[in-house]
Amino acid sequence: QVQLVESGGGLVQPGGSLRLSCAASRSIFSMYVMAWYRQAPGKQRELVATMTSGGSTNYADSVKGRFTISRDNAKNTVYLQMNSLKPEDTAVYYCNARRVATNNRYWGQGTQVTVSS
Repeated sequence: QVQLVESGGGLVQPGGSLRLSCAASRSIFSMYVMAWYRQAPGKQRELVATMTSGGSTNYADSVKGRFTISRDNAKNTVYLQMNSLKPEDTAVYYCNARRVATNNRYWGQGTQVTVSS
């Protein structure tokens, strides 16, 4: 089992920045693909960014150039740096860990991000 705890959400004005954190309960990055998803009201959950065990990253077109996924292996923590935020980025953001060998997935509880003036 893996527990994931997100933090860092909040209310920010358009054009502002936030950094989300996702702390894992143990060291997993060598065996898991880490990802951030988001779900806006009335919409399906969508993939925002991923990072493989080797450190390769991928982003949804809607956030490319604005969001950056990174990790701190010593802290078992994945981050999502969000810059130039737009109202359409408003959503609950979820951290996800997928074990490559088994495809088992774990989710955090989510953190609310609201972009509004």
